[in-house]
Amino acid sequence: MEFAELIKTPRVDNVVLHRPFYPAVEGTLCLTGHHLILSSRQDNTEELWLLHSNIDAIDKRFVGSLGTIIIKCKDFRVIQLDIPGMEECLNIASSIEALSTLDSVTLMYPFFYRPMFEVIEDGWHSFLPEQEFALYSPATSEWRLSYVNKDFAVCPSYPPAVIVPKCIDDEALLKVAAFRHGGRFPVLSYYHKKNGMVIMRSGQPLTGTNGRRCKEDEKLINAALRAGKRGYLIDTRSLNVAQQARAKGGGFEQEAHYPQWRRIHKSIERYHILQESLIKLVEACNDQTHSMDRWLGKLESSNWLTHIKEILTTACLAAQCIDREGASVLIHGTEGTDSTLQVTSLAQIILEPRSRTICGFEALIEREWLQAGHPFQQRCAQSAYCSSKQKWEAPVFLLFLDCVWQILRQFPCSFEFNEHFLIMLFEHAYASQFGTFLGNNESERCKLKLPQKTMSLWSWVNRPSELSKFTNPLFEANNLVIWPSVAPQSLQLWEGVFLRWSRSSRYLEEAYEEMVNIIEHNKELQAKVNLLRRQLAELETEDGIRESS
Repeated sequence: MEFAELIKTPRVDNVVLHRPFYPAVEGTLCLTGHHLILSSRQDNTEELWLLHSNIDAIDKRFVGSLGTIIIKCKDFRVIQLDIPGMEECLNIASSIEALSTLDSVTLMYPFFYRPMFEVIEDGWHSFLPEQEFALYSPATSEWRLSYVNKDFAVCPSYPPAVIVPKCIDDEALLKVAAFRHGGRFPVLSYYHKKNGMVIMRSGQPLTGTNGRRCKEDEKLINAALRAGKRGYLIDTRSLNVAQQARAKGGGFEQEAHYPQWRRIHKSIERYHILQESLIKLVEACNDQTHSMDRWLGKLESSNWLTHIKEILTTACLAAQCIDREGASVLIHGTEGTDSTLQVTSLAQIILEPRSRTICGFEALIEREWLQAGHPFQQRCAQSAYCSSKQKWEAPVFLLFLDCVWQILRQFPCSFEFNEHFLIMLFEHAYASQFGTFLGNNESERCKLKLPQKTMSLWSWVNRPSELSKFTNPLFEANNLVIWPSVAPQSLQLWEGVFLRWSRSSRYLEEAYEEMVNIIEHNKELQAKVNLLRRQLAELETEDGIRESS
């Protein structure tokens, strides 16, 4: 298919662009295969370059021969284009709708993007399982890398290499995979060097109504326990939902077969409930006419902050089991690709200082989201505005990033990255020139040959010129476990994402720049103080030598 077939009118003059907090801009609108571009001949006006993949929905209005297109983006931005001529307006609208809903992944922009910057590191090879395992291997000899899934035949949503107990061979892993949803047998997610406790994750066991069991599964899970220790099975479904899953062939671990493990059910919502929550929240944030009561009522009825609280509470529970109880943890829901990953990754941010650095957080995203099989292509296909809802969309990753922001806000000096870093990840998960978030798992990325045909997001982010934008000026390395408050009073709306386009950020940006200037000035003064102290010490030493002579 040629993009030209979808572009009925490639160019229109005298189009007026309206955006909140910016003056209206008149210019020429151009459509390419991947971008909507508006450029103006006026001096000092910024061009608009918008990826078609970032467009969630469009509305059309007509007054006489003047047409208006309202473009609603996946990053929650809303822009308006006034287009002279009804035919041109209809052609532009139908072209945008076609280009923003391409079926084939290989027609998306990452396959056509060519970087204008020098590639210093290949992000596709920055966070391989072997490199992550090398960080654990000096601390323990009880785990090994298994390549049982090297051709993705055992579990299509797992990477080729996974970390499992050394005493469990690949033949046993095949039997366990047959007993777990989607072949997702328990694998190591995190090793706590302080006491040797671990977090594992998996899919639900396929116990069914007959209470089926698997001896190899029991042996694998028990292999994670130290002698005389108990473990915790954290199921991210309510007991009722887990029991209902048995009728469909799923289920949960029977305590009679796993006597050393205590099962805890923590209900975390999924799928359409989360998507509806996002739609309600964005709708409330975009309405500027609310009274205080109505705004607070809409915020509460969206349940967004309730979902944040549920996820953070479960992550804190997992971290407490590891650090305070000295007990290992296995976490799963149904598939083990959504709420499971929210909990395992947030628990690591609480427990592991490395996860709070830029490089460590990137490794976490790779390990616990991309390689762990979170289906980004399905979950991020649409955002808060699209009316044609599919079954699979859900803001699972955005909720995770929101939880990270809540912790960052409570511990502003403990993170090497800033809020802009989290917002950038949200934007690229939904629409990007990079191939990192394409596909639903490693198997799909391998078939699409993404490392050979597209650029990694990390190749761009980890250049010094970009890193400086995402670095937290308040950061001071903190090697302690951090315990966020999950009290309702401690959780706030993430204004940087949800109110970003509905209020001016000018004063916030000025305040941030002033803070950076104060910190830099403080460092300069501190350096001067240190220099003066050294000079004073040298003078005192010289005086002492003179007196003694």
